[in-house]
Amino acid sequence: MADSEGVTFLRADVDRFCREIADLAPAIRLRRLAELRAMLEEVTGAALMVAMADARGEGWGLRKIGTSAGISHEQVRRMLAESRPAREHPAR
Repeated sequence: MADSEGVTFLRADVDRFCREIADLAPAIRLRRLAELRAMLEEVTGAALMVAMADARGEGWGLRKIGTSAGISHEQVRRMLAESRPAREHPAR
């Protein structure tokens, strides 16, 4: 799959960051890479959830969403279910 221009730009920035920290002590480098990984997951995960919910709202099936997102339709189902606000159960 060809990278979009934006992804190519971000990849270059991440590559530059990795080169800049290459000479740091391993403990520092590992912490910085862990921070980067967590931040990327947080940002891309949130955007992925919104995009999947939007696609579902447009009538896309789980398999089509999964194929487009690079994950299984079962993962899509679980992720969408987990992202929905918990429904209040009526008192009995």
